[in-house]
Amino acid sequence: MKIELRFYATLIKYAEKNKIPQFSTVEIEEGTTIASLLNKFNIPEKDVHIIIINGRNADSKQVLQDGDRVALFPPVGGG
Repeated sequence: MKIELRFYATLIKYAEKNKIPQFSTVEIEEGTTIASLLNKFNIPEKDVHIIIINGRNADSKQVLQDGDRVALFPPVGGG
């Protein structure tokens, strides 16, 4: 099945390391969770602070469905 995967801010480096665009359509196996998706792309879970699936907050245990749009955000700082 296919999902849309989007990397934001400092997480873009993981798209580059995996030689995929910042906004990509990727093939995954049925039953894939966010945690296993991060593992597939060698993204440390500690580097991902916000996970959005189809516009809603999610956690690393959520199982992905065909056509999901996944956005990954790092911790954000500022003042």
